[in-house]
Amino acid sequence: MTGQRLSTGISGLDDILDGGLIHPRNVLIRGSPGSGKTIFGLHFLSAGIDAGETSLYVNMGEPQAYVEETADAFDLHTEEIHFHNISPTEEQFSERNSYSVFESAEVEQPDFIAELREKIDEIEPDRVLLDPITEFRHLTTDERQFRSGILGLLDYLKEIGAMGMLTSQAGGPIKDDDIQFLVDTVISLDVTSESRMVTVSKFRGSSFRRGDHFYDISTAGLEVWPELVPDTQKQAIDAEPLSSGVDELDELLYGGLDQGTITMLSGPTGVGKTTTGLQFLIQAALAGKQSVLFQFEEAEWTIRDRAKAIGLPLQAALESGELSIVEVSPDEYTVGEFEQLLREAVTDGTEVVMIDGSQGFQENLRGLADTTSALVRIGRFLRSASITTLLINEVHNITGDFQASEERTSNLADNIVFLRYVEYRGEMRKVIGTLKMRTSDFERSLRELEITADGIRVGEPLPQLRGILTGTPDWNEDAGGTDRDLADTDQA
Repeated sequence: MTGQRLSTGISGLDDILDGGLIHPRNVLIRGSPGSGKTIFGLHFLSAGIDAGETSLYVNMGEPQAYVEETADAFDLHTEEIHFHNISPTEEQFSERNSYSVFESAEVEQPDFIAELREKIDEIEPDRVLLDPITEFRHLTTDERQFRSGILGLLDYLKEIGAMGMLTSQAGGPIKDDDIQFLVDTVISLDVTSESRMVTVSKFRGSSFRRGDHFYDISTAGLEVWPELVPDTQKQAIDAEPLSSGVDELDELLYGGLDQGTITMLSGPTGVGKTTTGLQFLIQAALAGKQSVLFQFEEAEWTIRDRAKAIGLPLQAALESGELSIVEVSPDEYTVGEFEQLLREAVTDGTEVVMIDGSQGFQENLRGLADTTSALVRIGRFLRSASITTLLINEVHNITGDFQASEERTSNLADNIVFLRYVEYRGEMRKVIGTLKMRTSDFERSLRELEITADGIRVGEPLPQLRGILTGTPDWNEDAGGTDRDLADTDQA
């Protein structure tokens, strides 16, 4: 059984550990009060019960009744877990003799040590949780004796084929650095005002997924959301480009968007980015491609009303079952939870994803330290999974210097389609153009974009319009166009 992978019983954590913990190597779970160390340990013991093993909880702190109530709250197998209470008494705190926890019988041992060994020998556990191990410090006279005691305990558990899990409080007045050196695996639980993070800093004998991973404690217990990793989920892609359903827009893109690419729709507020993205998304859904809109900036009902007002068949796409809208409200999800939503969408067969938009992404998610790195990580994951992705990116300058992105994410995009306001004869008009397409050629001219009561309208190329990338667009009358090239149609 040596070297066998054992499940932690915690959703997502086994993935970080490359399949689970290694038997019989011991584990230290460290964290601040309230971080979930005891719940973590109970998941570990409960997973053992599920696997037909024997689990022992050695209680050194909280009353057994409290621990049982905690386990019951998360539907963990309290009734099948063996409990043993060795909370030190006042007399043992003042004991000045030195003991090794499981040293040879020639040294007289305190009663609690003898009772613990008797309990272990009696039930022959496969998994043992000592919560918290730092209470052993009160039973020794110096640090050398404490280290000796811990080593004696860990060696004994390995000798009988039991896997030991220890918990300790991190960041308090009593450090646990020495314990970290003694164990094979160290897992830390860190809690801030915005998020909870789990980190594996040591895992002897195996690779593991480094970095900080979000976790939370809910009615389902402790759940971990591993950071997204590209190339973990792949699917076949359609060779046909994704059409917008608007011929002139497809012409601008030489047929549409290549499947499995990332397209950034960039421009200032109100210029039509979301509407243009919806055009592609709805067309994909109506063509039978499972699609998801992650809406960060507007309520779902406003999206529905807007689509209805301009004739987009959003309702039909939703009723087909191929399109779903996930409204991401402020502070509703951590970055890790949102990444899990994406992971589940890919697993469920989603082919097209739209994220609307980058500003809301930055403001709505909890625990977001770096917007750029998060978007890049998400984009690479979706691209590696062959998902066609639309990213709505808002730039704040309505006029002036041209910007493709304010989040330094333009290098992530395979395609950049920009929408821009221009002034023509005292009137604000909208134009659309393509800045880059990695996988195909594209039209390099600009076209007028109109949002009408009948949907999106894209005009003919405008060779007369120049200077838009410099921030000072103007109309060149000598380039061969007429005033009618910019139509006088009312804007919706």
